[in-house]
Amino acid sequence: MTSMHPSGHQDGWARAQLPPVAEWPVLHLQAPYDYPARLNCATRLLDEAIAEDAGDRIALVVPDGAGGWHEVTYATLAADVDALAHVLTGELGLVSGNRVLLRGFNDRWMATAWLAVMKAGLVAVTTMPLLRATELKVILERANCAAALCDASLLGELTDAARERDVPVFHWGNDAADGLAARRARHRRPFTASDTASDDVCLIAFTSGTTGVPKGCIHFHRDVLAMCDGFSTQILRLRPDDRCIGTPPFAFTFGLGGLLCFPLAARASTVLLPKATPESLLDAIAATRATVSFTAPTFYRLMGLARRKDPARFPIPSLRCSVSAGEALPDATRTLWREVTGIEMLDGIGATELIHIFIAAAGADVRPGAIGRAVPGYEIAILDEVLQRVPTGTVGRLAVRGPTGCRYLADARQRTYVQDGWNLTGDAAHMDTDGYVFFKARTDDLIISSGYNIGAPEVEAAVLQHPAVVECAVIGVPDEERGQVVQAVIVLAAGQAPSEALATEIQDFVKATIAPYKYPRIVTFATALPKTDTGKLQRFRLKESR
Repeated sequence: MTSMHPSGHQDGWARAQLPPVAEWPVLHLQAPYDYPARLNCATRLLDEAIAEDAGDRIALVVPDGAGGWHEVTYATLAADVDALAHVLTGELGLVSGNRVLLRGFNDRWMATAWLAVMKAGLVAVTTMPLLRATELKVILERANCAAALCDASLLGELTDAARERDVPVFHWGNDAADGLAARRARHRRPFTASDTASDDVCLIAFTSGTTGVPKGCIHFHRDVLAMCDGFSTQILRLRPDDRCIGTPPFAFTFGLGGLLCFPLAARASTVLLPKATPESLLDAIAATRATVSFTAPTFYRLMGLARRKDPARFPIPSLRCSVSAGEALPDATRTLWREVTGIEMLDGIGATELIHIFIAAAGADVRPGAIGRAVPGYEIAILDEVLQRVPTGTVGRLAVRGPTGCRYLADARQRTYVQDGWNLTGDAAHMDTDGYVFFKARTDDLIISSGYNIGAPEVEAAVLQHPAVVECAVIGVPDEERGQVVQAVIVLAAGQAPSEALATEIQDFVKATIAPYKYPRIVTFATALPKTDTGKLQRFRLKESR
């Protein structure tokens, strides 16, 4: 691709921040990813649903504040989105291409705000609810935001950050006369979607920070639809009668896809939970008859343990599919979930840089030990350090290209992530003759000890099979004799106490489970592990604390 379509944005700042086209990955834009030149993703997700007479279908299911659930139809959601789009462009004076920071929980308002931003031709900069003022200030500055929309309960940190950048903040969640709820109530007429190009920027998604400084990933309107037409349609096979549920926030593209865009594109429904624990998620699945769940492996493990302990307390007969992503899925967690639910986990590798999952397998296509194969439309390769393909079964650098790809927001790391047309994900993996990908580790988490390559996730998976262990993180630590040795940081189950005897028992258990040279020579115990807001382990924080 050498040129872009004429932009529909009045504010061209976002497009100007794209890396040079020569630094983009190779893109595969054949059917079903051959989108028209003029495209607004909100039209496909919502307006076309109304045109298809889906207005009376349920779009959102949200807590009603009294212990029950409230259902929102597609027609009601569309009217709310149109009203808020009028507020954004009329009362607030925003113009297409302006960046708008969104701060809130997964709820009806957050869904409405994201869709209204899309429809108005604005650019969504969706943030994690737990970010602090210092982090929000960086995002406001890097994305050059023109405004911020926020849940009233989360105003404190954002107000402090926005004041320094002179960014106006507007809120929902109360009856204030100048609040978004009062403003929206004044508008009840249709809103015509902004005439955006398919390659106009609609989303700047910041990475979750598992490896340090987050990066802004720029995505187009066509990318939002590509994740729906790829993983959701061709692997997950979401149906109109499905009801999605889960924990990842909309700021995490895993959550944006699974809990908003996928169900809307399929004319299905989604259950939005502002907050959840493993137990409350199980309760919500039962109460709302949810059929497809999205969360991280750590959450599935805790849900599985709760259900194994008391299956009668957590009946979930409606659930047909469980999607895991965000970090490596340990075999112990996959096995536990299968044993307590009868459901084979749908695992996947995705990246914020590519917007969603690009390697996965479902049902009969699942192969033991493998994550899956390329989602149709994507191409996978395992490369060496000079970007040559390695022999089958050899561990190398995971590379991918397809209908989506990395475009960082004014970031020199673009030239590291994209090389020779490939997106280099930072994962170490190998592939078999059938194209199945076997994850080894993040390249940063590959431990080289006495010449052996040891993947941190493989050791974690072995440790997690020990009945005394609830959570585990494995890192490599410097060692004069071996270069590095394996250290396991372990959170114990209730009723278990740290001891040298237990550490030795766990070490012996790992030696008997996987190759003995991989066992953790150092075992330490902790009450909790550092994680991002999305539940992903931050191994780099454990390394920094040494």
